[in-house]
Amino acid sequence: MTAKEFIETLALFKNEKELSKVDKFFKGNDGVTKSFGVKFGDVFTTAKEFSEMPLGEINKLLDSDFYEVRMGAVSIMDFQAGHKKTSEDHKKALFDLYLNRHDRLNNWDFVDRAARNIIGEYLIDKPRDILYKLAYSDSPWERRTAIVSTHAFIRKNDVKDTFAIAEILIHDPNELVNKAVGSWIREAGKKDKEKLHDFLTTYAKTMPAATFSYAIEKLDAESKLYYKQLRKTK
Repeated sequence: MTAKEFIETLALFKNEKELSKVDKFFKGNDGVTKSFGVKFGDVFTTAKEFSEMPLGEINKLLDSDFYEVRMGAVSIMDFQAGHKKTSEDHKKALFDLYLNRHDRLNNWDFVDRAARNIIGEYLIDKPRDILYKLAYSDSPWERRTAIVSTHAFIRKNDVKDTFAIAEILIHDPNELVNKAVGSWIREAGKKDKEKLHDFLTTYAKTMPAATFSYAIEKLDAESKLYYKQLRKTK
């Protein structure tokens, strides 16, 4: 399974109507990323077909300027990380590849597609210092990885790192980081309502509007009203 074969297979699904995908979904500003013209459903199906691709070939896909090709690479990595038979050594190799090539994972959906399985799940039983390093990165995509990766911990009722990283990112200047912070403290709040309420009490007045909106989305009507009124008193 080679990068060349993957791209040739993906090309079978080209559709001119999909060429505007970059304008619609890609929020990076590298100046070179362009659309291949393939629906994401076809990208994911093809990635599944090539899910046993060697890491060296995946790395070649990450070099591509085509948005969907890189999404295919990330999807293959995600499939491998999530497979029950994947060895610990291979999970470490996927973890390293994700971080070493994060410059090519320069959009919100690359992060959301794979950060939980590749980064978060790998760190379940390990020190999580790397997430705090990413939270202070100049790259909004690395900062987004820091918070999105904690989804793996949330699923195991461990919300400490989610709120700690959210506190670092609470006044982030990038809206796509704001949305991720709001989303994941909301999810963490489903596991620990008290921690979410404490966090909102501390930051509701000053957090960005997008973070606030996502964070309170699943609260009951009375709690939503309380925090909205609290926010107005700033």
